[in-house]
Amino acid sequence: MATRWGIISTGRISQDFVSAILSLPRNEHRLVGVGARSLEDAKKFAESFNIEKAYGSYEELVQDPEVEICYVGAIGRQHFPLAKLALEAGKHVLCEKSLCMNAKQVKDLVRIGRERKLFLMEAIWSRCFPIYEKLREEIKVGTVGEIQQVIASLSLPLPSFGIMDRIGFLEKGRGTMLDVGVYVLQFATLIYGLEKPLKIITGGHLKDGIDESTSTTLIYSDGRTATLLTHYGVQLPRDAYAIGPKGTLKIPCPFWAPSILETPNEKIEIPLPISSRKLNFSGSAGLVYECQEVRRCLNNGLTECPLMKLDDSILIAEISDVIRAEVGCIYPEDLY
Repeated sequence: MATRWGIISTGRISQDFVSAILSLPRNEHRLVGVGARSLEDAKKFAESFNIEKAYGSYEELVQDPEVEICYVGAIGRQHFPLAKLALEAGKHVLCEKSLCMNAKQVKDLVRIGRERKLFLMEAIWSRCFPIYEKLREEIKVGTVGEIQQVIASLSLPLPSFGIMDRIGFLEKGRGTMLDVGVYVLQFATLIYGLEKPLKIITGGHLKDGIDESTSTTLIYSDGRTATLLTHYGVQLPRDAYAIGPKGTLKIPCPFWAPSILETPNEKIEIPLPISSRKLNFSGSAGLVYECQEVRRCLNNGLTECPLMKLDDSILIAEISDVIRAEVGCIYPEDLY
């Protein structure tokens, strides 16, 4: 039986996600419905992507008995209320990153999903790429020995898009940690497992109320560290490194949607799928890996993805909260 998807929100990432679904066998994935804040937007989206039904509200979509799982592709501020809406309607949920605005919301969402025995996953698609599977294998066999240092940096240089101020970003739930910091944090938590750092040393700059840049060192036991950078103003190196006494495992740019892993012994290349549709974001053809993994989990009766566990989402949010607080980026959701 096909996995029956309901799409919440009609933004650009939802467009790319649905394009990925359309590239997969129809007997495996079915686009049942899409919900938007206006029926006109939902109908336009449904017509563009051959979706069966269009709803002029999210509430109507989650009440559709044919919808099995909801994909939440709305802006960050809406992730928590919309994912909560779907879970409370009895739907499984795949929610875009960052899962919520802070750790408190993440924990609340995880509690609801676990109490109702529903599948919930933060859509950190990186974890589903074949290159990440190769990375996990290299770590497991000890190719570089016990990893002592992780380095990852990622930026979204807004001036190159003509964005010179951040007005409105705070209201939308934007900021480097929630926009791109989740990717550098997930790389560190992947390498070091669910171990909490002993200390978080961090700093950065605030602009128009949001974190313009951050520089963080996570201190772990046994001499292990992770160095993580985010930025809105400049283009940082966008590679990720896991370094041990016997060498380095490197995922070159784009490490969040990779096709290459460099080890001391070889260069592993796994080309991304080719999409027949125009995509909004580079590498979005790789969303098929996430779609396939979610289907695998549902077919096996899992309520969380072993590649991106819910405790991992909680830990990422907790570290992100500490970093944002140090820089001074406080969202309204942090105040209650």
